[in-house]
Amino acid sequence: MAIIMATQLTLITMTIQKYLTTLMSFLITLTLAACGTTTHSLPVADESDPFLWLEEITSERSLNWVKTENSRSQKVFEASPVYEEMQREAKAILTSSARIPIGSIRGDYVFNFWKDENHVRGVLRRATLSSYISNPDWEVLLDIDALAEAEGKNWVFSTYNCLPPEYEHCMIGLSPGGTDAAEYREFSVSQKAFVSDGFYLPAAKSSVFWKDKDTLFVGTSWDDKVTDSGYAKSTRLLKRGQMLGDASPVFDGKQQDVGAFVTGVRDGATTYPLTRRAMTFFDSEYYGLHEDGTQRKLPLPTKISIHGNLNEELFVTLKQDWVYQGNQYLQGSLITLDLNQDTVKNVFTPSSSQSIDDVAISESAVYISLLDDVQGQLLKLIQTEYNWTQSLIDLPENGVVSISSTSASKNQLLVSFESMTVPKSLYFVDEQDNLTLIQSLPEFYDASDVVVEQRFTQSSDGTRIPYFIMAKKSVLEKGNAPTIQYGYGGFNIPILPIYYTDEARPQHGALAGKLWISRGGILVLSNIRGGGEYGPRWHRSVQVENRQLSFDDFFAVSEALIADGVTSPEKLGAIGRSNGGLLMGVALTQRPDLYQAIDCGVPLSDMLRYHKLLAGASWTAEYGNPDIPAERSVLKKYSPYQKLTEEADYPNVFFYTSTKDDRVHPGHARKMAARLQQFGKPFLYYENIDGGHGGAANQDQLAYRNALEYIYFYEELF
Repeated sequence: MAIIMATQLTLITMTIQKYLTTLMSFLITLTLAACGTTTHSLPVADESDPFLWLEEITSERSLNWVKTENSRSQKVFEASPVYEEMQREAKAILTSSARIPIGSIRGDYVFNFWKDENHVRGVLRRATLSSYISNPDWEVLLDIDALAEAEGKNWVFSTYNCLPPEYEHCMIGLSPGGTDAAEYREFSVSQKAFVSDGFYLPAAKSSVFWKDKDTLFVGTSWDDKVTDSGYAKSTRLLKRGQMLGDASPVFDGKQQDVGAFVTGVRDGATTYPLTRRAMTFFDSEYYGLHEDGTQRKLPLPTKISIHGNLNEELFVTLKQDWVYQGNQYLQGSLITLDLNQDTVKNVFTPSSSQSIDDVAISESAVYISLLDDVQGQLLKLIQTEYNWTQSLIDLPENGVVSISSTSASKNQLLVSFESMTVPKSLYFVDEQDNLTLIQSLPEFYDASDVVVEQRFTQSSDGTRIPYFIMAKKSVLEKGNAPTIQYGYGGFNIPILPIYYTDEARPQHGALAGKLWISRGGILVLSNIRGGGEYGPRWHRSVQVENRQLSFDDFFAVSEALIADGVTSPEKLGAIGRSNGGLLMGVALTQRPDLYQAIDCGVPLSDMLRYHKLLAGASWTAEYGNPDIPAERSVLKKYSPYQKLTEEADYPNVFFYTSTKDDRVHPGHARKMAARLQQFGKPFLYYENIDGGHGGAANQDQLAYRNALEYIYFYEELF
């Protein structure tokens, strides 16, 4: 009887265990779906990879490894003599109340999201445009710190989307812990509260566009169905009072698409909702929504950016050469598409040294922020009967110009200027192009003896590569100084010599000036191919099979710095994050002889599996698809994780990532560190539990991580 009872007990126990395993698998699936992630992101068997278990994001084994490495590395950082001082300096900059409240013009108001030491998570607020220009009288609309405390959740503000022209109805995006996935709730500006029984979307990688106050155009994870990249597969019309599942179908994409996203343009009181079907990260089809619910595919090429609408003409920048109705339009150009007649006109074509950085539309003017050899300018375009007239708005030279916002009802805009040594200044530009200085940042460091030089070098194929050097004049003249070289080189994103942003990175002037330059270091920004410094051609020239050229560009800058006596391999460090983290992994494995220190942030590293992890499938147009043999062979040549060897002599590399990064999987950084650990190689590691792809959920966390990076370089290079 005892044996029978024991057997029955064993069977019962096995049944319970099986049930719990199934339940856990089900809960993981639900959790991933809620975050816009499908189960394809879970590890699959790969006997050749001994560290595949580190891709299990929140498993006990993985998190124990993370906690151990965090603890070990943080002890190293905290032992540095500059630890406390750099922490204070970084926090003072990132939580300074002297920051400029960059805002967006919304009717008669300017909306702004603000973080400081008293509002760590931030507040959404507004001020009248008139007071904003002179002395802002802020009205707090939503306090994220108070909301997180009241609801007991780690809310991070994601975005807001309000319906013009009243801007009363808003959809607020709230991210759990800083992930890309966000929960959307309807918010009443006049009531300063979420609308009871208003529009609501559960946490997912969603997009929303107001059709009218009672109708939303929505792309989200309907019934937990998402693309291979974890984004919405379809778009629907959701009417007030409807359950999410009862929304009317509008567009259905394909499983292998990156996703289906809702967007739109407005021209006065007229709204043009659009569905963007992203086949790849860079290729999209756009469909206009008619009143009867039918869709019309716009006759545009797939590599474009849409900026807005004016007089029923859609403004588009081309990321590829295009022939339409017998006429040729060059990549990088700004064109218009007549939404009624499907006719196309050329508006502006940059020169070989220029690139359109941004386009903004006001009541009757079009503004272009332009890069010319990576130096910023602001153009104003006005349409005449036969063409467009251009005028240059008189802003300072040799810096970065950024359009903050334009007014839909007047030819007015907010624009900023900054450089690595000149703090950002925000200007209001009126209808006569007169500039009114609204506010300038104070100096966060003494730049009186700091110089910034732009230089050029040649890459492996002879291409001319620009880079910026920032240092004290005396340090640069003396030479052979501790130097940090920053690089990114991807996704058509230009790397600009800026002073400060709310999401400041270590390569920006204010933090670098205070924590690094003031101590006798040098900072270098590398404008390598893959970015947008010279428009689409600069980006597309190194996609997929030509990726190595982007890495060669970075190495060419390093070699120029050494040849010119700026620094030496013993005093040269490299830094990059995300796609720049991939660059750092390549630098580690291809040219460890060039660098004494490498800071590798939220990196891609396993390029043979990246497409199976989180949003990785959406980047195959940038890197290539590992499932295609010819493209896999290219990826295999440089994939950092596979290129690590026991024989190589590597610098003491620093990896950082975030457990809640739902864009670049933390397994990339974990596995790189674990393999170095296996080979007995030195490394430092820090993984923040919160923060998403930014690596930090608030300014305190951001200040801490930035300080760790400079402490690391200080210890390795001085």
